[in-house]
Amino acid sequence: MPTARLYQSDGTEQGQIELEPSVFGIEPNDHAIYEAEKLYLANQRQGTVRTQTRSDVSYTSKKMFRQKGLGRARMGSARSPSRVGGGRAFGPKPRDYSYTIPKKVKRLAVKSVLSNHAQADSVLVIDDINFDIPKTREMVALLEALSVDSRKCLVLMDRSDETVYKSCRNIPRVSVDLASSAHIHELLHSDVLIFTREGLKQVEEALKS
Repeated sequence: MPTARLYQSDGTEQGQIELEPSVFGIEPNDHAIYEAEKLYLANQRQGTVRTQTRSDVSYTSKKMFRQKGLGRARMGSARSPSRVGGGRAFGPKPRDYSYTIPKKVKRLAVKSVLSNHAQADSVLVIDDINFDIPKTREMVALLEALSVDSRKCLVLMDRSDETVYKSCRNIPRVSVDLASSAHIHELLHSDVLIFTREGLKQVEEALKS
């Protein structure tokens, strides 16, 4: 049974909490992780790059010199891709790079990453994170109490909380997201996952088979 360290809201450790085996205890599938990460990166591409073809280059279309009698290779337009300053042949055009993969593969990838974190003992659960007003200092103190202040952390909340977001946004290597909407890229590229207890329940309910 996979477990995670459980902490009180002030960062005091209070033991272990059992994790859902079908979410945090599976055999990680590296190919599913690769496919899901490649999908995420492809879907982030804007696809707006465009080059000028010979029809876009602003040159005269007059024939550069006569066809015969000069001992030179025949040449028509200065816009030709073979000439310096001419249009580009087969250059990139605006396109949509996004595509889809099966939902089961996405779920398997997320569960694989979560299982990797659980095996590495980098899943932490805290009763709740709640500040009266945004205070970066209090968040830093909490991370120090958890002994993760020098690592790249992803805080996964069960609700949108502006005070927590503002308390974290100026701390290097710390990001905040909803546990229910965390995506493969941020899970994969975080050293430590810090769940609130309710956020952990949301993830387990959404992913358990």
